[in-house]
Amino acid sequence: MAMTLYLTSSVFPVARSIYEKINRNNPALAFISTAAEVEEGDLGWLKDSMNSLSEAGFDVTEYTITGKNREQIKSDLSKFEVIFFSGGNQFYLLQKIQETQCAEVIRDLVITGKIYIGESAGSIVAGNNIYSTYYEKDVEKAPKLKGYEALNLVDFVVFPHWGTDYFRNKYLDFRMRHAYTENDRIILLTDFQYVISSNGWFRIEEVEHVSI
Repeated sequence: MAMTLYLTSSVFPVARSIYEKINRNNPALAFISTAAEVEEGDLGWLKDSMNSLSEAGFDVTEYTITGKNREQIKSDLSKFEVIFFSGGNQFYLLQKIQETQCAEVIRDLVITGKIYIGESAGSIVAGNNIYSTYYEKDVEKAPKLKGYEALNLVDFVVFPHWGTDYFRNKYLDFRMRHAYTENDRIILLTDFQYVISSNGWFRIEEVEHVSI
């Protein structure tokens, strides 16, 4: 069975487009908000992401892998058609994946037909390694991280929020210099684009720009 992934920067502008492509009636979606657990300040963007998925037609249930074990995560997520990993801190999210030993569980669920949707951090960890997204202040929030190998669902790494003012300094002052090697396939993704990946191929879709 082909793996199907939708990798976004921000799900808010693209949720409707993804829902239409999935073409299922109100699919049950596990909204895994783990990556946002160490985020500070206004988390209105997380609520916006959840609301946009609900309004698009998904049957959304919030979930976290934190504090759970491998078997519990497998049992819980098997009840959903769609597995969604939210934005936040990709290093913290990967640390929690390592602690719960659920990487293989996630891969098996996607291989056997669950749809994977990632947003920002959730899109980054779908790749094989997240080291190219290294940013010291972000890594500090994952002090127990053991390596950078991720879910290995795709053979590229998404750099989300390309072109936004908020992330300009992070990219231009550090991240692009850090990632300027031949080691990784990198996709620079704006908030109005998303990647569809299925059975070894991928393409970038773009939606009409709206206020976010």
